[in-house]
Amino acid sequence: MSGRTSLRIATGVVIIISLAVTVAIAQKTDPYRDKRLKMVTTAIEREGIKNPRVLNAMRQVPRHEFTDPKDKKDAYVDTALPIGHKQTISPPFVVAYMTETIDPQVDDKILEIGTGSGYQAAVLANLCKEVYSIEIVEPLGKQAAERLKRLGYSNVTTKVGDGYLGWPEHAPFDKIIVTCSPESVPQALIDQLKEGGKLLVPLGERYQQVFHMFEKKDGKLNNTKLISTLFVPMTGQSEENRQVKPDPLHPKLLNGGFEDDEDEDGKPDHWHYQRLMTVDLKEVAEGKKSAFFECDTPGRIGQALQASAIDGSKIAALDFEIEYKTEGIVVGKESYEMPAMVIHFYDDNRKNFEVQNIGPWLGTSSSWRSVSRTITVPAKTREMIIRVGLNGATGKLWVDGIKMTPRPR
Repeated sequence: MSGRTSLRIATGVVIIISLAVTVAIAQKTDPYRDKRLKMVTTAIEREGIKNPRVLNAMRQVPRHEFTDPKDKKDAYVDTALPIGHKQTISPPFVVAYMTETIDPQVDDKILEIGTGSGYQAAVLANLCKEVYSIEIVEPLGKQAAERLKRLGYSNVTTKVGDGYLGWPEHAPFDKIIVTCSPESVPQALIDQLKEGGKLLVPLGERYQQVFHMFEKKDGKLNNTKLISTLFVPMTGQSEENRQVKPDPLHPKLLNGGFEDDEDEDGKPDHWHYQRLMTVDLKEVAEGKKSAFFECDTPGRIGQALQASAIDGSKIAALDFEIEYKTEGIVVGKESYEMPAMVIHFYDDNRKNFEVQNIGPWLGTSSSWRSVSRTITVPAKTREMIIRVGLNGATGKLWVDGIKMTPRPR
C-alpha cells in the first residue's frame, strides 16, 4: 500500500469519526432531534408538503422550545397545544402548509399576525430576509420576543399590538401570514401588501374556517379558497366587528352525512384536517355520499375533525347517532390507534382535559351498522372537537349519518 493511499484511508477514517462525533454531540445537546426528524417525515412530508426548503426549516426549528414545559413530551406530535391565555401553538403540519403556501423567498419581508409562541415566526426566519410579527396578548408577545432572541432568530422583529391594524411603519410586505382567524380580511393588511404579494388567512365563523390565499394584482386581491382549518379567533377590533358569533348553548354538528362540498373538490365542507379520507359514492348508509378512510400503514392518522363551542355548565350530555362499516380493521400499537369517533373536551383555556370514545369498530362488517350513545359533558367544558376516522389503525372504514343532539342540564 502506497503512502498516498494510506493517507487517503486515514483521512477518510478521520472524517467518518468526526461525523460520528458531531452526530453524537448533536443528539446529546438536542435530545428531541430524532423525534423532530420523525415528525417531519411522517406528519409533514408524507402528508403532502414537498418544498425542500420548508421541510428543512421544520427539521431545524426546535418546537419543544416553543411549548409549555409540561407539554414538551408532546412537542413533536402533530397537534395543537395550549400556550396559555386561551391561545395555542399550531400543529406542525399546519405551520408547514401555511409556509409552503406563501412560498417564502430569501429576500422577502414577511408580516405575521399572531406571534403566539413564536414558532411560525422561527420557521419563516429560516427562509426569508425579515419577519415582522405582532401579538395582541402582551404576556405572550413578551415571552415570544425573549424566546426568539434567546434562540438566535435575529431577523425576527416583534411587537405587542392589534394585528388588525398591521404594521404600517415597515410596509409594504412581500407576504402576510395570519395565524388567527378574522371574519373578513382587515383593510390595513390589504393596504400593506406589496403589489404582486401574497396574503394567507383563515377566514370564517369561529369554528368554521377556510384558508384563503389572496394575491394582489393592480391593487386588487385575487382570492383562492383552500382547505378547511381551525384557528383561535383574531381578537381586538376584529372580534368587535364580528357579525356571527358561536352559540355555546346550542352546539351543532354540520354535514354529518358528508353530502356538502361547495367547491366540488372531494373534501366535505365543515370538516377540517382531513387525512386519508375520500368521499364514497357507492357505499352509503343514507343520502348519496359517505366518508371513506383507508390506511395500510400502522400509526398513520386517517381522520376528519369538526369543532364547536359548548357550555358544559348548561349542556349535560350529547346524544350521538352514527352509521359505520368496516373491512379488515387492525388496531395500532398505541391505545388511541383505533377506528372510532373521539370527542375531545376543552376548558376555557383551550386545554384538552377529557376524551371520550364511541367505538372502537373492529374486524369486518358486511353491512352497515348503527350505533347510538349518550356522552356526558363535563361541566367545565367550553369547546369540543369531534374526531372520526381510523386514527392510526389499518383497514377500511366508512362513516355516514352522524347526528348530534344536545341535552340541557
